[in-house]
Amino acid sequence: MSMFCYQCEMSQKDGCGSSGASVGTCGKDENLSRLQDIMIFGLKGLSAYREHLNELDSTLTKEIDDVMSETLYFTLTNVNFNFDDHINQLMKVGNAGVKVMNKLSNSHTSKFGIPTPVKVTQNKVEGKAILVSGHNLEMLEKLLIATQDKGINIYTHSEMLPAHGYPELRKYPHLKGNVGKAWFDQAKLMEKFTGTFVVNTNCIVPPKKNCTYLDRLFTYKIVGVEGATQIEDDNFDELIQRTLECEDANGIDLNEDTTLVTGHHYKTVLTLAPQILDAIKDGKIKQFFVIAGCDAPGKGGEYYKELAQSLPKDTVILTSSCGKFRFNDIDFGEIEGTGIPRYLDLGQCNDSNGAVEIAKALSQALNTPINDLPVSIVLSWMEQKAVIILLALFSLGVKNIYLGPKPPQFVNEDIFNFLSQTFNLTLTTNAKDDLKKLLIA
Repeated sequence: MSMFCYQCEMSQKDGCGSSGASVGTCGKDENLSRLQDIMIFGLKGLSAYREHLNELDSTLTKEIDDVMSETLYFTLTNVNFNFDDHINQLMKVGNAGVKVMNKLSNSHTSKFGIPTPVKVTQNKVEGKAILVSGHNLEMLEKLLIATQDKGINIYTHSEMLPAHGYPELRKYPHLKGNVGKAWFDQAKLMEKFTGTFVVNTNCIVPPKKNCTYLDRLFTYKIVGVEGATQIEDDNFDELIQRTLECEDANGIDLNEDTTLVTGHHYKTVLTLAPQILDAIKDGKIKQFFVIAGCDAPGKGGEYYKELAQSLPKDTVILTSSCGKFRFNDIDFGEIEGTGIPRYLDLGQCNDSNGAVEIAKALSQALNTPINDLPVSIVLSWMEQKAVIILLALFSLGVKNIYLGPKPPQFVNEDIFNFLSQTFNLTLTTNAKDDLKKLLIA
């Protein structure tokens, strides 16, 4: 069977010079094909944030839509074979990522209030219960309204944890706590959870055929799996009825009963600016570590827990996304004598702009370029949203990022070398050795 090249629309046997190492490469154009792969993955992540923004305010999405449309056109067969143009287009995608996260953040805080720090019970479940996983805060609010006075408790899972920080969501007394950790624990978790489960955005784990919870699994909008029940037109009646039919969750054994802290939105953190600046000037805060990103199953993610645990007491951890579930059950305490928490949960993956906003404020206050600040960035890499976040950082000129636990498969040696030379992108090795390089003397 011959390989087909989408750049020239010819199979190898018809005269294409591609070696077949990469579909659509035509030999010398493999790098361009890989760069277009990055564009497509970036657009997938961008489209998710755009969808959330569109639900909240459809008037804000046009410039995002224009970039998505232009970039898809850019990847059309025989449109562009210029390396620099590909990089420029990727930066456009990244810049759109910056804009959509800023707009989404402002829309969230306008509607639900500015998050404030809160302790959330972890794995303490009672009564009739619905567990909500995903990123869609708009859907969660609708569910909270629909389940008022129904004798049902609502719990968050994975990226929904930050919902507890928003005043307009936290005001509902039946929003009780968080259950489970990162998205990939769904299958194991739902075998133990006796209520219903709703997945309202990406990061759903397809149930196995012999699972015991398929009749208790509900999906929302674009999310779907065979055998689950789709919620249509924001009608939660069937979900509510099925939840009331479930046995009470009292006594559920999840092998853990603790609390997690969330709600450190950047707009809240910036109110601490005077104290933070004083702590920096007094030498009480030596360095900030952004340890964030998309987590994946496997031992590789333990790197981030080991790194966080090994940080000196005069460092502050900024985090977002689901990677924080590797270490957010640790009490990191406070910077001595300041009351400033050493662990700050900025929110969901779409709140990754918060670390940039804090860095920009520090840069201005200290009259220091962002890349010269005492800020180290270590990201975990998993899927499409990680691509748009990384492109967003690159579009802002942010350098010196450590990325792991393994490089994305669609980045070949040439492209990685370009990113390394241009942005000083570094792959993680092990926490002990990397920390020696990251710590400022």
